[in-house]
Amino acid sequence: MSDRYDHLTIEPKWQKKWAEAKLYQVTEDAAFPKEKRFYCLDMFPYPSGAGLHVGHPEGYTASDILCRYKRMNGFNILHPMGWDAFGLPAENYAIKTGTHPAVSTAKNITNFRRQIQAFGFCYDWSREIDTTDPEYFKWTQWIFLQLYKKGLAYEANMPINWCESCQTGIANEEVKDGCCERCGGTVVKKDLRQWMLKITAYAERLLNDLDLLDWPEPIKLMQRNWIGKSLGAEVDFELVAGSDTSTPLSVLKIFTTRPDTLYGATFMVVAPEHTLLEEITTPEQKQKVQEYVRLSRLKSDLERAHLDKDKTGVFTGGYAVNPVNGAKIPIWVADYVLISYGTGAIMAVPAHDERDLAFAQKYNIPVITIFGEDGKASNSEKYNGLTSAEFKEKITADLEKKGVGQKTVNYKLRDWVFARQRYWGEPIPLVHCPQCGVVAVPENELPLKLPAVDRYEPTGTGESPLANIPDWVNTKCPQCGGAAKRETNTMPQWAGSSWYYLRYIDPRNQTELADKNKLAYWLPVDHYIGGAEHAVLHLLYARFWHKVLFDLGVVSTPEPFQCLTNQGLILAEDGQKMSKSRGNVINPDEVIRDYGADAMRLYEMFMGPLEMAKPWSTKGILGVRRFLDRVWNIFEQKKISDELADEELLKILQQTIKKVGEDINNLSFNTGIAQLMIFINAAQSRETLSKKTAEDFLKLLAPYAPHLAEELWEKLGHKTSIHLERWPEYDAKYLTTAEVEIVFSVNGKARGAQKAAKGLSQAELEKLALANPAVQKYLAGKTIIKKIIVPDKIVNFVVG
Repeated sequence: MSDRYDHLTIEPKWQKKWAEAKLYQVTEDAAFPKEKRFYCLDMFPYPSGAGLHVGHPEGYTASDILCRYKRMNGFNILHPMGWDAFGLPAENYAIKTGTHPAVSTAKNITNFRRQIQAFGFCYDWSREIDTTDPEYFKWTQWIFLQLYKKGLAYEANMPINWCESCQTGIANEEVKDGCCERCGGTVVKKDLRQWMLKITAYAERLLNDLDLLDWPEPIKLMQRNWIGKSLGAEVDFELVAGSDTSTPLSVLKIFTTRPDTLYGATFMVVAPEHTLLEEITTPEQKQKVQEYVRLSRLKSDLERAHLDKDKTGVFTGGYAVNPVNGAKIPIWVADYVLISYGTGAIMAVPAHDERDLAFAQKYNIPVITIFGEDGKASNSEKYNGLTSAEFKEKITADLEKKGVGQKTVNYKLRDWVFARQRYWGEPIPLVHCPQCGVVAVPENELPLKLPAVDRYEPTGTGESPLANIPDWVNTKCPQCGGAAKRETNTMPQWAGSSWYYLRYIDPRNQTELADKNKLAYWLPVDHYIGGAEHAVLHLLYARFWHKVLFDLGVVSTPEPFQCLTNQGLILAEDGQKMSKSRGNVINPDEVIRDYGADAMRLYEMFMGPLEMAKPWSTKGILGVRRFLDRVWNIFEQKKISDELADEELLKILQQTIKKVGEDINNLSFNTGIAQLMIFINAAQSRETLSKKTAEDFLKLLAPYAPHLAEELWEKLGHKTSIHLERWPEYDAKYLTTAEVEIVFSVNGKARGAQKAAKGLSQAELEKLALANPAVQKYLAGKTIIKKIIVPDKIVNFVVG
């Protein structure tokens, strides 16, 4: 009889048995009503060469505990796992070593799978997917073709974010603090032929449908701000040659949220990329403007738009005519105006905009105030005396009547830069034909696979390595049969992850993306768990693709993920983020070897609230491991009998059943684990345990420590898995809340006391105190300045 939990023997034993029994495989069983179906999804990992670190399993453990609990409460559970396997790291490794990305990716997946399975997670591995599998990306390509056919995928030559290190274009959402989100390299602007996805066509729906979701408010706010809806007016300013208003040129359109300040516009600003800049610029200013544009292209959008940045610009020599008063307004080029917002041009009103004011003060441009302290308009001719709201409504209507403006909704969201100039990604299934233009690859020819190559280096010219493979590039037009060339850009890593949750539902279907009945059975995803860093990347892209598929009738829900939880980072013991360069990475293989998977699972949930960042502590996992050994010892050494449990222990057990269940439902695990420890401390002092009490405790432990619970369940004589058992129900009669005495005081002097239920909220305690006659006597005619409330102890009123 061992006095320690032998994790090295027990954990592999049960992992093997569960796999052989296919314990966690699931089918679309119609016997489960809709409310008893639960689709729980983890953000699938990129299988890097470094393998898992201890931060990865945090979210996986939380979802595993939740799924085990739900299964024991009669739910049919879909809990899958797969691999987000396309991406630059594998390609960069191929460039360095000559190893094909498919080879290194397969090796990394094998390692990741081994590491994840060592935790005993209840994934249905029969549904495993890999985004680099042709049978998977066939449907990624199919979705792209639907986007193309709906006019939501288009080709454009435009300045894009270019990572000088990765040698590829990247989306706006992938630029962080002016650097590449993946490699940290410098990002500049570069004119390239690009494939774009028209996510802006769904901006309003993406914004409004956030209200349907049970997501953390900060994440919803990030998406709302990224979409950036603004209500205002689009106004036409006629361009003139120099200061001569008699020779009109083109019209400069601007978007403003403040048409009520049109009379205060003293200069105009266009972005360096604006298409009219060359026409606006006079010969005398041409050289200065060109040099300014060149320098601006070396900056990221974030650097250019930063509020604290010193504002710079160059006068173009051109002017525009203010449509409300005919005033000639000088036009400047300045990089704080972005081509990606509005029309890429603004009317500058320095009296009512901080950035415009800083610019005007630097370049000695006049300032005209429209609204003073009284909130009424001035210097605005017939609009004087109006409030801002009145002014906006009236002037917008007048602009529309004159044909020089209109009420407009603008979005900060830009179309998604979808093409990548690299090898290791899904080929875009399009052909360029001199006669027919761009032609879609026939759907029955999908998947379009990558060719085998010997070199993976990016060309650096804006073309992908595929452009250097004539045998693959040169093809026949599917429409006319003539000579044509394949599209050589590939899709970004975000493509495969934008719909993977759908393929889990029907992963081996070869005739359609997924069976509609199966999709209807499981969707939407009930609970999605992953990092907050994907707020405006994966989560926004997946919502966009889902809505397109909804419009196509492929899916029947307007949103993909109903509930979202973001887990916090697990930091190193020194409180810093784990990284190889700091030498502070904790390898989960070593933790499992030394302490066991159950100990690591339990510890990561005991560290603190799931959403919070917290530092790893070897001392902490030692404490959790000792707890598991105590559980083992109690079941090994105590007598388990059919006698009824004593009342005190039974009461603690009922409290534990209630607390653990509530905490798991709320993904708040640490207090439930503490309650399990309280029960074990009480059980240690007993010579015997009733079998019913022992069994109920093991059921509570099972979601957290599935291997230990299964082993002890078997030792109690059971032949079927504990994970197929029903969750125990608590008896409410044992949950009577203890009473405490609350002291009521005024200005620090006790004026009364009263028995009350333990655990009342501060608001409830305050209400109780104010209703007390003795307190009322000392508060009569006084003003309460401050309230000091200590739960379960005291309520003190400070009065004047």
